[in-house]
This record gives sequence, structure tokens and C-alpha cells, in this order.
Amino acid sequence: MDEKEGFVEIGPKIPEEGPSAPPPGWLDCVSGYEGSKGGGDPDENYHAPPPYAPPDSNQNAHVPNVREPTVSEDVAREALLKYVEKKWSYSSKPAKNLVFKDLKPITVYRYRLETYTELRSSNWASEPYRGQFVDGPENGRSPPPWEVPVPYPQKYTDVTMQVRVPHSCLVKPCHQCQSMGSVRCSRCFSRGHVRCVHCFGHGHRGVGKNRRRCTLCHGRGVRRCICCHGRGIKVCPSCEGQRNLLHFLQLTIVWKNNIMAYIPPDKVPEFPMEKLESVSGDAFFEDENLLVYPIVGFPDQEICAISKKGIEEHIAKFSSSRRILQQRQTIELVPVTQAFYNYHGKLSLQLQKYATTAGILKSIKASLKKLKLRGLHFISTHKMMFSRTHKHDWFQSVHNHGLGLQAEPGALKHDRHPAQGGF
Repeated sequence: MDEKEGFVEIGPKIPEEGPSAPPPGWLDCVSGYEGSKGGGDPDENYHAPPPYAPPDSNQNAHVPNVREPTVSEDVAREALLKYVEKKWSYSSKPAKNLVFKDLKPITVYRYRLETYTELRSSNWASEPYRGQFVDGPENGRSPPPWEVPVPYPQKYTDVTMQVRVPHSCLVKPCHQCQSMGSVRCSRCFSRGHVRCVHCFGHGHRGVGKNRRRCTLCHGRGVRRCICCHGRGIKVCPSCEGQRNLLHFLQLTIVWKNNIMAYIPPDKVPEFPMEKLESVSGDAFFEDENLLVYPIVGFPDQEICAISKKGIEEHIAKFSSSRRILQQRQTIELVPVTQAFYNYHGKLSLQLQKYATTAGILKSIKASLKKLKLRGLHFISTHKMMFSRTHKHDWFQSVHNHGLGLQAEPGALKHDRHPAQGGF
């Protein structure tokens, strides 16, 4: 190929770059995979799972009796003193002299339903054929989508896996380059060069005395195409110059844990619901089976109603497109203790406690930095979080036995500077 007058001469047999997907009817139809296409969303090309029997509506899951935990004054005071010891600018005197007036336990239940499902979908895929082994229909019949053996992951973990369907391979000429191995460059339209973006094809920049030759294109106004390196043609991106493609059915398996969590919103109206949703409580009831039954006999009838509704919704939503491998429902106890007390008759304070795990600690720390509040803040062993009101700084701490406090801003915070008589 010679370059003449800035153009590259290309043979007439080199085709334009065609679509990457094969045309309809290009691939053979495999029994059990009639709806498979090239690419696509797994949720659209899924295969319906084998039928299974729904759970007996007359059976139910019974929940044992629950004891409400209590917090003593000693536990609350000890947690406060431990936190104050870690803060050099806080005084321990108010924590020692606080007088508790009332301890009011509040029990909050959280219901969680987990449905572990498996989705299988298929689509045609291809790779350049370089003489590798072809596992075609001559080696046997391809198994149906739900009979292809795959290793199963750990339950209740989200995993996506792609496997090749046995005996589904076939070799075809490359449809994108028409088995030529090369296609015309679409970036430069087979010219081998593109307009210089530095001088906009003029070959120079500036006007009058400031006019200078473009240093990038050396005054030509065009630059060599970086896609085809000035040749006007490029290697076919589908077959990579091999002229043939190995097509095969690719099975995509998606394991997903679908979770529904519910907390009655009116149990603790003063507590931030978004924080309560992130807290991990004590799971005192757990029911796991292929298909679980609705809960009955629980003191909070709202939990019983949401259990029945959640199970029916998950079965209706997933049974048509996915196979339900396992279900698990739990009830967690999230204890909240509200403690009223005062300090020298000047403050009316309120203490709150609830269970949690370390998963919420980072978000709480970020909330503290963002709000930049001043005032009394303490905790039993770990972290805390604030929310601002008009007259009080509400404090809620987070730990398995964590404590929280609300007080007037700056009530128990003292400067340790000796000139001011600090502690």
C-alpha cells in the first residue's frame, strides 16, 4: 500500500468494520437455549427454574419468650467514667456526682428475612479460533441450563460465575471482517491520517506576526492515525486477525442474598431511625429452612404481620425467575434504656443505651467531625454519635453495652489549663 497525495491506497476486498454481534440465524440453535442472544442482561435472558412446592400455609413458626435487659446505675456510671478518663479536656467530677432519677427500658425488635436465590441466564460468546479443541455437538447433547454442574458458594453470599455450556462450541468465519482478518479504520475513514487538533488542520497557529507553523503536525495540518498507525486498515477486533471465531454458549449464574429488614417506626420516636437500622442487636430467634413459615404468637403483632407479608412477597417475586435455595428469618432485640438524672439540680439529663457492632463506628465518627458539637459526650468503651436540637445536644453512644447522654452544650466539659483552674 502506497501513500499518494496524503491518502492511503487500500484493496477493495477489505470490508468496513461490521457489527460485533453476529447476524440473526448465524449461529445454530441449541435445544434448551433457544432464547440465548449475544450479550444482554442476565435478568432478561434468564431460564425459568424447575417448579417446586410452595410452603404449607397452615404451618407457622413459634417464637420463644423474650426477657427485657435492664441497665443499673452502676453500669451507667462506670461507662461514663471510663469514657471521661480517655478525654484530657473532660472532668470526672460531674460523672461522679450525677444523681440518677429514673431508668426506663424500651424494647425494639427488628425482623429480618433473607432469601438466597440462584439465577441462570445464557448468551452466545466468542473468541478467536487458533486451533484449540472444539467441544461441539458431535461430543454429545448440551445439558439443560439447570443441569449444568457448577460449584456452589457459601450460603447467603453474593457471587457471580460464568461457565461454558458443554458441547455447545462451533467454529464460524468471522462475521465482522468477513473472514479477511482486517477491516477499514473507522477513525480516519481509511485515510491513514486525521486532522490536527492543535491547529485545526491549518498547519499554523496565530495571525500576522504571531503566525507560527504548528509543531505537532509540522505544517501539514494532518497527523498519522494512532488507531491504524497510518495504514488505513486495522486488525479485526473480533477474530484478532485469525479470520475464524469459536462460538460457544456461556452460562451466567448469579447467587444473591435478598434481604428485607423491618423495625417498627413508632417504638422510639426520638431515636434517629437511620442509626437504629445500622445497629446490630441480639438475635434471639432464628428460623432457617428451604422455605420458612410466617411467625405467630409473638407479643408484637406487627412483627407477625410483616413476617407473613415479607414471605409472600419474596416467593411471588423470585419464584418465577430464580430458584430459592434457602430462607432465613431472624428477630433481633435492640435494647434502648432511657435514664433521667440531674447534676447539682441544674441539669435534666437523659441517657440512652443500645446494642451495636463495629460496622457503625466509622459512620458515627464521621458524623462527629461533621457536626463539630461541644458539650458532654461519653461512651462505655468505643464510639458515639450526635444529633442537634434547639436547646440540647442529643448524644447517643454505640457499643454492645454502650451508653449515651444528652445535656446542655458545654455542661460537663472543662478546660484543663492551670490558669483557669481546670481539672
